[in-house]
Amino acid sequence: MIAPVRRSLALAASRGCRHALLAARSPRTTPRVVRVASYTTTSRLRQDAFHAQLENPASAPFLSPSKGATPTPQTLTEKIVQRYSVGLAPGKNVRAGDYVTLAPHHCMTHDNSWPVAMKFMSIGASKIHDNRQVVMTLDHDVQNKSEANLKKYRQIEEFAKKHGVDFYPAGRGIGHQIMVEEGYAWPGTVTVASDSHSNMYGGVGCLGTPMVRTDAASIWATGRTWWQIPPIAKVTLTGILPPGVTGKDVIVALCGLFNNDEVLNHAIEFTGAEHTMRSIPIDDRLAIANMTTEWGALSGLFPIDTMLQSWLRAKATTSAMLSSEAGSKFTHAKIDDLINNQLTADPGATYAKSLYLNLSTLSPFVAGPNSVKVATPLKDLEAQNIKLNKAYLVSCTNSRASDLAAAAKVFKDAAKDGVIPKVADGVKFYIAAASMIEQQAAEEAGDWQVLLAAGAEPLPSGCGPCIGLGTGLLEPGEVGVSASNRNFKGRMGSTDAKAYLASPEVVAASALQGKIAGPGWYMKPDGVEKVIIGEGNGDHEQDKAISIEEALDKIIAMADGMIANAEKDLLGESSPAADITTTTEETLTEILPGFPEKIEGEIVFCDADNINTDGIYPGKYTYQDNVSTEKMAEVCMENYDAAFGTVARAGDILVSGFNFGCGSSREQAATAILAKKIPLVVAGSFGNIFSRNSINNALMGVEVPRLVERLRETFGEKALTRRTGWKLVWDVRRSKVVVTEGEGGETWSQKVGELPPNVQEIIARGGLEKWVKKEIGEA
Repeated sequence: MIAPVRRSLALAASRGCRHALLAARSPRTTPRVVRVASYTTTSRLRQDAFHAQLENPASAPFLSPSKGATPTPQTLTEKIVQRYSVGLAPGKNVRAGDYVTLAPHHCMTHDNSWPVAMKFMSIGASKIHDNRQVVMTLDHDVQNKSEANLKKYRQIEEFAKKHGVDFYPAGRGIGHQIMVEEGYAWPGTVTVASDSHSNMYGGVGCLGTPMVRTDAASIWATGRTWWQIPPIAKVTLTGILPPGVTGKDVIVALCGLFNNDEVLNHAIEFTGAEHTMRSIPIDDRLAIANMTTEWGALSGLFPIDTMLQSWLRAKATTSAMLSSEAGSKFTHAKIDDLINNQLTADPGATYAKSLYLNLSTLSPFVAGPNSVKVATPLKDLEAQNIKLNKAYLVSCTNSRASDLAAAAKVFKDAAKDGVIPKVADGVKFYIAAASMIEQQAAEEAGDWQVLLAAGAEPLPSGCGPCIGLGTGLLEPGEVGVSASNRNFKGRMGSTDAKAYLASPEVVAASALQGKIAGPGWYMKPDGVEKVIIGEGNGDHEQDKAISIEEALDKIIAMADGMIANAEKDLLGESSPAADITTTTEETLTEILPGFPEKIEGEIVFCDADNINTDGIYPGKYTYQDNVSTEKMAEVCMENYDAAFGTVARAGDILVSGFNFGCGSSREQAATAILAKKIPLVVAGSFGNIFSRNSINNALMGVEVPRLVERLRETFGEKALTRRTGWKLVWDVRRSKVVVTEGEGGETWSQKVGELPPNVQEIIARGGLEKWVKKEIGEA
């Protein structure tokens, strides 16, 4: 037929005109590649956040190779994943959205190593596939000297010794810091951990992303696990970081100013001009990457640039001079190889979205209270005279030697006649280094001693108060400021306390003054009145060209549709696109024998967005391995609503808002809901790590944004947990939900993501652990 040829020629001609226009208006030499229908709207992203992995049975098999080959420019994330994917079809270039089988460079587990080991043994595995791939650290509950915890620590150490696994005992440091300082998180590699702050490895150009306990057991047994490459967001940093502004301020501002789930379940790539990136030291990059978790992202990757190379060279030189470890991972030869085979994003690589932040316009920021989505300029909080009870310089986010030095400088600057001033009356100031190596560096510089002289209370190197364990937790009514990463309600103690997050120097200045305050190091540049942020790359001419390009793409797509319809009408033929959009035939999902075709129950509504895993299952129970099912059911959702346990009943359908299950990687967030005998969770969208835990632990979930909106329209007055009287039926075979809005109320239906047979099988077997066990048994 001549019509399709005519259309192709017209399309090529129009695009040629477009690129000529762009060339005249933009200095870019490489045309931007536009990928049609790729993660373009928030609503689409929410759908992909959970059920994207369920919508296409052909693309969702676990631990199986991806198929197909479509060469395309790749992002840095895609290039790194390409290197660590196994079983790819010949010529296959991976891209966002693909399911891959990953063989990570390293996999770290911490206090959860024993529960992982129990899963590992329960599936019938007896030998770790590659003991060099696995790292075990003890860091979360290091202050707990109970026999039960010490026994668990002994079991982990003995298991590591038996299998020849690298092991770091309690007190040596926080696992993520160890992974960086010991060189396990190496630039250009994929390194995972059974902890949500694995994103931190992105600060050194390593694609770090969280896995959950079941995934870790699978990696131990097979060396690999499944992963869907997330949509990838580019965050362009412009300007330079002003004096008195830190990496912590950067990420607190990003979390608070882009606070509408812009990067939810995305992989982030930070980029910028060389002078911009050189203004961000590696320690600051680590803090930024670490807290991309709180921003909602699955990774936060910085480039492998000259700043990183200089940091690596310094590490290698130090290692060579000390000659203490022949097996050091930091060697100049290894760095030479990294530089000679350097990975960078391809020109024209496609990103799901682009955001920018002008660093030169940034001032010190503080997050909170009790939310990272609330970010306020420090000067505004200083004016409120917020009295303080506790201050914390702890965690893997900001307690390296450079952070301790910044805090010590606050007290040294305030010293009179050489006498270090004390923290304010009524304030307790807790410090814990990210690792013993960082503490030793601070001691050699004299900074640790300055903080002790000021009255700071030292804690063992570990997570401690950051996760709500050990000494110094917030009591009811208290106010705390911390340099850590997470200030969810109840995370650091009482749900009736207020927690703020800030940089190390702001934490120290606040402890000194007894109120939220800064050290006065920041001087506002002339002409800066507000933080400059936005969508795009921060280059207005380039962003304008991209906007024109995208508008032309839409016009061309509309023209394609009009021509296709005209061809169908005039020539009696049907294009595949027309078939997809006009078909009314119902597609049915195969239901495995014994799997329920329908799940139904009364809706109990928890009316809140961003209910995190601390809210679902309190951190104080997370590392207790002997918690009964009954106890799990009792404490389910108690940090969110203490009355949930009496309102919700067995068989209810739990419905909540958007980004449900954000936060940490604890599997108990899913298993506690199952313990409450709630078979199904419905949300506007899910945090990715919760959705992964749900599948792995046989909890069903489905996203229905319309239902959340209807509930909020109907029940205007907010209640934390509400019995609605509404009924929901999930028709698994027809991939739709049917909602009846109360007795005699309206009934409506909504198509939802498919639950394909392979996922049904995992759920029917009781989760991925039992599925893997059966597969091993049949092998």
